[in-house]
Amino acid sequence: MNRIITILFVLITTYSSFAQKKESNEYVEFDDRKNVVHGVYLGFNVHYAQLDTRGEKETAFVNLKLAYVANQKMEVGIGITGFFNERPNDRPDLFNGDKVALLGGYVGLHLEPILFGKRFISVSFPVLVGGGAVGYFGNSFTDEYEDIKEEDFDEFFIVEPGINILYNFSRFTQLETGIRYRFTSDYNLPPYDSGNLNGFSVGVGLKLGIFNMGRKKKVKDNF
Repeated sequence: MNRIITILFVLITTYSSFAQKKESNEYVEFDDRKNVVHGVYLGFNVHYAQLDTRGEKETAFVNLKLAYVANQKMEVGIGITGFFNERPNDRPDLFNGDKVALLGGYVGLHLEPILFGKRFISVSFPVLVGGGAVGYFGNSFTDEYEDIKEEDFDEFFIVEPGINILYNFSRFTQLETGIRYRFTSDYNLPPYDSGNLNGFSVGVGLKLGIFNMGRKKKVKDNF
């Protein structure tokens, strides 16, 4: 009889211990400081620059980028930029119409280390490495540009570092303001112009996406 009581006591004690352990596992705490979060976004930027080119120097840059964000500390993605300016036609022997347009674009790898990424205001250091093409085109008085051909462009290599101030309005939206500097190889478009696209630009942009996917919270089973 005593042996039976002893066996029952051991079984009850074991079951009670297992049940307590199971219940304790139903409440799990996660330390967000140690939890790696991920993100992805589509960004749109507008920048203003003055190029050291013939004629009108004021130039508009428009940029699109798609990037992955690692733990709100590093971005890796692709950036695409187009640029345009227009100046009076000072070479009517080369171009039709009253104006000449500088038209071009570049694409490359986008990298952006981020400091203080979990705060409302953070700082980042974007850099783009890639290549592109640039050309000059004349237009008519109806503002219709000549047919654009591949041979009208010349290619260039570009490295574009910068610094941004980021405003983290929500986990889905960021506003950025910043300054960049372009280092490019020379282009050659005889007989009209040759040179490079080196120089500063300043601008503003918006990022739309999600910046902290995977953040874990406390979980408790109330049943």
